[in-house]
Amino acid sequence: MTNSTSQLKAELSAELENILKYWKEFSIDEKNGGFVGQRDHWNKEVVGASKGVILNTRILWTFSAVANHKGDKFGDLRSLADRAYRYLKKAFRDDIFEGVYWELDALGKPLNKRKQIYAQAFAIYALSEYYILSGDEDAKNWAVELFELVEQHAREKEFNGYLEAFQENWSFIDDMRLSEKDKNSAKTMNTHLHVLEAYTTLYKITKSEAVKEALDNLIELFLQKFYDSKNQHFQLFFDNQWNREGNVISYGHDIEAIWLMIEAAKASGNEDLIKRTQGIAVPVAETFLKEAYVQKQGVINEKDLDSGETDLDRHWWPHAEAMVGLQYAYQISGEGKFRDAIFDIWTFTKKHIIDHQNGEWFFRIDKNFQPYTQEDKLGMWKCPYHNSRACLILTK
Repeated sequence: MTNSTSQLKAELSAELENILKYWKEFSIDEKNGGFVGQRDHWNKEVVGASKGVILNTRILWTFSAVANHKGDKFGDLRSLADRAYRYLKKAFRDDIFEGVYWELDALGKPLNKRKQIYAQAFAIYALSEYYILSGDEDAKNWAVELFELVEQHAREKEFNGYLEAFQENWSFIDDMRLSEKDKNSAKTMNTHLHVLEAYTTLYKITKSEAVKEALDNLIELFLQKFYDSKNQHFQLFFDNQWNREGNVISYGHDIEAIWLMIEAAKASGNEDLIKRTQGIAVPVAETFLKEAYVQKQGVINEKDLDSGETDLDRHWWPHAEAMVGLQYAYQISGEGKFRDAIFDIWTFTKKHIIDHQNGEWFFRIDKNFQPYTQEDKLGMWKCPYHNSRACLILTK
C-alpha cells in the first residue's frame, strides 16, 4: 500500500503519463479528422461510431490543462490541444444558432443538434483552459459567447438556476435528459456543477463582472438548493420551482462538489463564500467516508435514500474525485482519516480500476471487482478528464 506523500505523488505522476500515452496513441482519428468516437472494453475501435461533444471538449481540456501545469514534461501536448480546438470549432460549432452540437456522425457531420447546457459548459471550460495555454483570443471570445448564450437562454429568470436543454434553435425541448439513466428534470445538480467549474476558469481569464455575478450565484445555489445539511448530501434532480424529484445520492458528485465549490469561491475572491464552502467540505467528506468508502474495496456508486437500494458497482471517475475531495477535507481539518483513505483508494484503484493490459481505466467494475466488458474504454462518456485532473491536482 502507498503510505507516503512523496510515493503517492510519484505514482500519480507516472499514472498521468500513462493516461496521456493512451490518449495520444489511441484517440486520434487519422482517417476522418479529430478524434475517434469509441473504443470498446478491449480497446478495439468501433468503426463508424458517432462523436460526442463531451468527449471532445474533455480531450481539449485535458491536453490544455496538463500542458499548462506541467509544461512539456509529458511531451508535445500543445499540438494535440490545437488539434482538439480546431476540430471543436470546425465540426461542433453551430454557426447558425450558435452554441455546440451534442453529437456528430463518424465523418463529422451533425447528428444531434440539441443544445445541452452541460455541453455548453464543457466547451466554456475547455476553451478557457486552452486560452491559458495558447493566448488565442478567438478561443477566449468563443468562451464568452457561449457564456452569454447560456445566461440568455438557460438561466431561469423567475426561480433562478439553469434549465437543462433546448432544441437546436434554443426553443423548448420536451425531453431534457442528459442520458437515458437520468430523470427528465428541469434542473440538475450535475449540470450546475459543470457550469460552476466552467465559470470558475472563465472568470480567471476574463475578470468579467457578469461572470463573477453568475459564479457567485451558482455557489449560493449549491449552498442553498442542492446541499442538504440534514444528511450532508447534494440532491440531484429538481423541477423548475426547486421541488425535489427523487432522492438518489451520487457519491462521486458529492465528493467532487465540495472541492469545485471551494475553488469557485477562491476564484471569486468572496471571503464569505470561501468560509461557507470550506465549512461544508468536512461534513460531506465525513459522510462520504461512512457511506461510500469501503476500506480496501474502493468507492460505491450511489444509493436511493427512499428505497434503500444501493448500487455497489465501482465506477472509475468517483475514485479520482474522491482522492481530490478528501485531500481538500484533509487540508481543512488536518484529520488523518482523510489522508489514509486517499492512500487506500489509490491502492484499490491501482489494483482493480486501472487496466494494466490495455491501458486507461475500466469504466466500472462490479461488487466482486470484475470489469463490465460491455463498457467502453473510450466513448461519449469515457474521457481522460477526471483521472488526469486528479493526477494533476494531487501532484502539485
